[in-house]
Amino acid sequence: MFDENIFELIKSETERQRDGLELIPSENYVSRQVLEAMGSVLTNKYSEGYPSFADLDGDESAIVAEILPNYRYYGGQENTDRVERLAIARARKLFGADHANVQPHSGAQANTAVYNAWLKPGDTVLGMDLGHGGHLTHGAPVTQSAQIYNFVRYGIDPETGAFDYDAIEKLAKKHQPKILLVGYSAYPRIPDFAKFAAIGKKIPGCLLMADMAHVAGLIVGRAHPNPFDHGFHVITTTTHKTLRGPRGGLILSKGTVGSPLKKPEKTLENIPTLIDRSVFPGTQGGPLMHVIAAKAVAFHEALRPEFKKYAAQTVANAAELAKQLKKRGFKLVTGGTENHLILVDVMSSFGIHGGIVEKTLDEIGLTLNKNAIPDDAEPPFRPSGIRLGTPAMTTRGLIEKDMTQIADWMLAAIEQRDDAAKLAELRAEVTEFARKFPLPSDR
Repeated sequence: MFDENIFELIKSETERQRDGLELIPSENYVSRQVLEAMGSVLTNKYSEGYPSFADLDGDESAIVAEILPNYRYYGGQENTDRVERLAIARARKLFGADHANVQPHSGAQANTAVYNAWLKPGDTVLGMDLGHGGHLTHGAPVTQSAQIYNFVRYGIDPETGAFDYDAIEKLAKKHQPKILLVGYSAYPRIPDFAKFAAIGKKIPGCLLMADMAHVAGLIVGRAHPNPFDHGFHVITTTTHKTLRGPRGGLILSKGTVGSPLKKPEKTLENIPTLIDRSVFPGTQGGPLMHVIAAKAVAFHEALRPEFKKYAAQTVANAAELAKQLKKRGFKLVTGGTENHLILVDVMSSFGIHGGIVEKTLDEIGLTLNKNAIPDDAEPPFRPSGIRLGTPAMTTRGLIEKDMTQIADWMLAAIEQRDDAAKLAELRAEVTEFARKFPLPSDR
C-alpha cells in the first residue's frame, strides 16, 4: 500500500529546498549518487565488526577485487567489506590519516567514541566554551559525557575571535587534561593548531583532538589548515556540512592500526585500534552500510580536483557575504569570517533577537538559525544572534556577486518584517532566483 502522506511530505520538502536558499552553515546538498547509495539494498545488511585493514594504500581496483579475511560477526560480507574498505581508503587519503573509522552514526557519536577510547570516568577534557562557540558534545551539562568526564573550558575574545594561548596553557598545566579538544559549531575564525599542539604536548598522556565537523570539507579542499599537519592525534567530523556527504560521523587518527579483536596497550600510538574497539562494540552496534556506501561516494567526489574549487569558492562567498552584511549595518561577531560561517549579533544591530530573524527569513525562503553569541545575556530560544554560512548555496552555484543580493534580501526582510505583502514579494523574488540554481539531485 502506497504511503501517500510520507511521500507527499518528501515532495513538499524537495520543493522547499528547490524554491529557497539554504544559509544554515551545517547543511548542504548531496549529489544524486550519494542519494542513490543511501537508498540502496545495503540497508538490508548487518555488518557488525570490521573489514580487513590490509592493503588500503593501493589502487582502488585492487581493493574491489580482493576478498580478505575480516573481523565480522555475520556472513555474507563479500560486498560490504569492499564498500567499507573503499570508504576507509578514501577517507585516509583525503585527510592524510593513518586510519579512518567510517562507522559512527553521527558526529556526536564519533566524539563519544573517542572519549570512551581514551578517558576514564572523571578524567578532564579541556575544550572550547559552549557560550563562545563550542559544541554540545564538548561538555554541555545536559549531555551524558559531561556526567562522566570533567570538562574545563577556554574562550575567545568576542571582538577579534582570538584565543589567549597563554591562558589556555595555564589551564592545561593546572588541570592536566587527558584530551585537549579544538572544535566548535559557531566560530568564524581559524585556530592556530600549532600553538594548541605545543600546549598539549607539554601535558603527559594528553590526546590532541580536533572536532572539525564544520570545516572538514574546507580541510580536504585545501582551504583550511589540517590539524594533522601540526601534530594532532585525532580528527572527528560529520560527513555532511562542508564535506557534502550523507549525515553521519567519521573518526580519523594517527598511529599504528592493529586488530580490533585484541585489546592493545593504552598508548597514543595505539589510538586507532582503541578507537575501533570503542566504536564497536564500545558505543554502538551494527554499522549503517548504506550510509557508509554514501560516505564512500562523497569521499570519491571530494578527491576530485573540482572539490578544491568548491572549497575555495565557499570561503570566498562567506568573505563577500560578511562584507556586504557589514555594509548594511549587521554587526558581525569577531568582525568577519575566515571560513564558511558568519555569526551576527542582531540584537546590537537591529534591537531584535535571533528567533525573530530566523522566522522572518523563513517566510521569504532564506533559511538560517538563531544562535547565541559569546557571553549572550539572552535565553537559548531567543538568543542575540543568528548563524549563517555559504556551503549549501555554493554547491548550487552561487558566487561572490550573488552575495550582494542575499544581503539585500536579509536587510529588507528584517526592516519590513511586519509587512506581509512585502514579505510575499520578497518570497517571490527569492523563489525566482533560486530556481536558476538546480539542486544537485535535479541535475
